[in-house]
Amino acid sequence: MSWSAPASVNGDWGCKYLCIFIYRKSLTPIAQVIIKNAVEQNTEKTMKLSDVCDIQTGYTARGRLEAADVGGVPVIALRDFGSDGVVRADALQNVKLTPPDQRYYVGAGDVVFRSRGEKNTAFALGSDFREPSVAVLPLMIIRPKNSNIIPEYLAWLINSPRSQSYFDAEAQGTSMRMISKSTLDDLDVVIPEVFVQRKIIEVAGLASRERALLSNLADMRARLVTASLMNIVEGFDGKTEKGLS
Repeated sequence: MSWSAPASVNGDWGCKYLCIFIYRKSLTPIAQVIIKNAVEQNTEKTMKLSDVCDIQTGYTARGRLEAADVGGVPVIALRDFGSDGVVRADALQNVKLTPPDQRYYVGAGDVVFRSRGEKNTAFALGSDFREPSVAVLPLMIIRPKNSNIIPEYLAWLINSPRSQSYFDAEAQGTSMRMISKSTLDDLDVVIPEVFVQRKIIEVAGLASRERALLSNLADMRARLVTASLMNIVEGFDGKTEKGLS
């Protein structure tokens, strides 16, 4: 059966419906590859995160980090994680800071993990992070030990429900939730073939895009319904019900 957007849908909505349609059509064969390879994985390939990555705590800033009017050092702090768990390179701030040891600098290919707060998630820095930045505690720095591990896959794995359940069980603190370095070190991970990692990232990205599109569609529908109801109210003169016709 062929698919087409509803006639009442304008170009913007039509584009959104088309993206969702393409995602759903392409998901099945990709998912089959992932499931097939996941089934073939055996327990011997389960490793600790510290076996495949170098993990260290971020730089300990002594005192308040103040914005630099001129120069300064770009930093990635806990506040730079957006509500969607994304760190945006163009939103980073340069601060007054004596340049620390090089090991605290991060860039494309590194993964930063927020070890404190309600959400303990990771983000893989992409090619838009052109200038090295200092990762500040409570962030932790995760660096894959070899090129067979895709940083985006690593971040996806850390953010997956299974890993988050592990963090829930091992978290410390009451008023402020904290994940220790040793807990992160001991996280169980499975590293499949590179092509499988890429497929997982692809599907995860499409699913994320679908969620965003559906959320936008829901907002648009709500505005449309509200506008229609307001037209009814404005057309109702108190004596007749012409606004309801």
